[in-house]
Amino acid sequence: MDIVQAGDPVLRRRAHEVPPELLATPFVQQLIASMTHTMRAAPGVGLAAPQVGESLRIIVMEDDDDKQLAAMSEARRTELDRRRLYHQVVMNPVIELLGGETEEFFEGCLSVDGYRAIVRRATRVRLTGVDERGEPVDLTLAGWPARIAQHECDHLDGTLYVDCMDSRTLTTAANLDRWWKARPATDIRRAMEAE
Repeated sequence: MDIVQAGDPVLRRRAHEVPPELLATPFVQQLIASMTHTMRAAPGVGLAAPQVGESLRIIVMEDDDDKQLAAMSEARRTELDRRRLYHQVVMNPVIELLGGETEEFFEGCLSVDGYRAIVRRATRVRLTGVDERGEPVDLTLAGWPARIAQHECDHLDGTLYVDCMDSRTLTTAANLDRWWKARPATDIRRAMEAE
């Protein structure tokens, strides 16, 4: 599926609830399969239905790529609190922030291709909804998986990460790799403000 880019109105609307009678329909089931394939092919760690042009409250998430995780040092995985997240489908998700702890890290988005910026997010969340079979989902997520869930749920309310970013940290993906990769957010902010 094509990934919708910033500027398309579907990314700025609140997505519609998926009625229970539509859960098992071929349309919804194929949409979920296509979203999962598109997310993996991009590659990405999450995708919301509006990102493929469907104004429905459906998200898919997965951060289980052994190559990508192995390419990151253990220290960096610890800093990001990057935990393995097995494939999840959540329809009509509700997200609840747990505790008051937050962290700042660079985020990107498949719908804002080529850019990254620092975004502050809650470190723990509870995510509820139903899966592709209509079974209840009730997940407590921490670290990077919590960030993924917040980012994807924002899409369902018409919010992009650029609405939440520290605008001084906006960078191209190439410059992130060149100048800022694996540096703590506090160091990056200091460097950006020093000039």
